[in-house]
Amino acid sequence: MAGNTEPLSPRARLAVTAGRAAAAVSRAAGRGSGSVIGGKVALRLDPDLLAQVAHHLDVILVSATNGKTTTTRLIAEALRANGGVVSNALGANMPAGITSALAGGSDAQYGVIEVDEKYLATVARDVTPKAIALLNLSRDQLDRAAETRILAERWREGLSGSKAVVIANADDPLVVWAASSSPNVVWVAAGQEWKDDAWSCPACGGVMQRPGDDWFCAECGFRRPTPSWALSGDQVLDPHGSAWPIKLQLPGRANKANATTSAAVAAAFGVPPQVALERMHAVTAVAGRYDVVTYLERELRLLLAKNPAGWLETFSLIDAPPAPVILSVNARGADGTDTSWLWDVDYSRLAGHPICVIGDRKLDLAVRLEVAGVDFEVFESAEEAVRACPPGRIEAIANYTAFQDLRRVVGN
Repeated sequence: MAGNTEPLSPRARLAVTAGRAAAAVSRAAGRGSGSVIGGKVALRLDPDLLAQVAHHLDVILVSATNGKTTTTRLIAEALRANGGVVSNALGANMPAGITSALAGGSDAQYGVIEVDEKYLATVARDVTPKAIALLNLSRDQLDRAAETRILAERWREGLSGSKAVVIANADDPLVVWAASSSPNVVWVAAGQEWKDDAWSCPACGGVMQRPGDDWFCAECGFRRPTPSWALSGDQVLDPHGSAWPIKLQLPGRANKANATTSAAVAAAFGVPPQVALERMHAVTAVAGRYDVVTYLERELRLLLAKNPAGWLETFSLIDAPPAPVILSVNARGADGTDTSWLWDVDYSRLAGHPICVIGDRKLDLAVRLEVAGVDFEVFESAEEAVRACPPGRIEAIANYTAFQDLRRVVGN
């Protein structure tokens, strides 16, 4: 349970007030939610503010390359069965955004916080989490983020000696290696479709063996741990062997995996799997992801995919051909400016779909699709692309800033 709420220091109160004022100015200027600039202003005035606004909360941190925003939302919904929750629901997942989110949760019991992979150890040190959920690690933003093995090592060092219960994906060798330094780990068989970042052993560098769903290193003996929770088809298997139906409105196998991890986290706080999974059914979209919007008399489903692993999962859930697909890729600061990752995505999976290409880096994507041998057409704008599609549903897949651009155009 959360501790008693202690009043913030005068300096902390001043920092919170100044941060809220900066956020309000940002919103009024049409520059977004203001959570990041508000947090930056507040932390400038009180560098210890994050620890202060978190001290009365049972904090749950969620980190991964893919799925952390959705999993954060699912955990938050599940824990509301027990008490109030504050969360960075819009995905501002660095210290400034996290500080802004927690500063608004003075009456909450739980803080469910998505954390950028690079900042997990730093944030965990400041907020003393009760639980940490680790989903996956794969290549992402190659010009900004560290190589996956280095990120795993940072996680491993940061988790060493942590008192938090770590709920970790037993199917990702990088996550297992990172989490193994923690004394209290709950292993979840959540699956791993993308394996191209985990063919070498993170412990010794040897070649990983992957028979079926198992994995192990023949050289040093590092191997997949036995999970206590598992995703099995449309059900979650709990540590007692009971099967609970997953009731999601969100599409795809990846979200069933997110729900499985979320159920394991909720159980650590006393929420039964049946209750947790039923509450998750209320989630229909996450920060615009999976929303279906009407635009120019078509129905657009908005899908976010930021890296090879995310694109692979997204291809598995879109409607079958001949459903038209709009692909949009930018390479701005928030996306990472290196688009070489496009060559790691198997775009041949889109064969048979009419494909429309837009975005700042549409020509980079067009070259990749040409090599993949799939038919496509390049357009200057989302409006042009949508008008070129027949009436009915369109699958729109975009990376981070391209996704935000698309949401603005279609009024979502």
